[in-house]
Amino acid sequence: MLGGVAMPLLLREALAARTQPGGLVMIKGEVLVNGSAARAGTPVKPGDSVLTAAGGVAVFSVGNDAFLLRQGSELRTTCGGTLIASARLITGKLLSVFGRGQRSINTPTAAIGIRGTGIYLEVEAERTYACTCYGVADLEASNMPSARETVKTTHHDAPRYVYAHGEMPIKMIQVAPVINHSDAELIMLEALVGREPPFVGSGRQYQDY
Repeated sequence: MLGGVAMPLLLREALAARTQPGGLVMIKGEVLVNGSAARAGTPVKPGDSVLTAAGGVAVFSVGNDAFLLRQGSELRTTCGGTLIASARLITGKLLSVFGRGQRSINTPTAAIGIRGTGIYLEVEAERTYACTCYGVADLEASNMPSARETVKTTHHDAPRYVYAHGEMPIKMIQVAPVINHSDAELIMLEALVGREPPFVGSGRQYQDY
């Protein structure tokens, strides 16, 4: 399945450690769920919040969606039945993969609508980094709703910065490089929910950015 991809150790351990679907599959360092200390196996449900301290990492799944929350990050979710309807990345960095259906992720500077998408986000003081790894994402600048762009990608084709301030809409959303996430991580997150990314088997060379 992995086509020779070298899996990051944490995610290899996460997949091996999974005993039941859903919840925190693997953690490193201090991780809080709804403000309480968590461990591998702690449930994560729609409406919960997950926070990682410095040096902490959390790998978890909720329904058909899976998440890798890097250190120093805070993610708050809202309930949509058995699924996360929306989420807000307050601080930090998040790699996530989603099943079918519409979801949304907000950051301090961006509102992002997603449809069956893999996406990597980094929150900074004045901008959000958003790489739609594959799938469709509707990007909108929070402080200027007229600044928006829909991106459709198959393999990290259209990473963007979404800024807090700009003189014109075109300046609020700008082309960005591909940074700080890997195809191996996406493969492992999709494996947690029984899927493969669309680039698997495509003949593309897998990347570690």
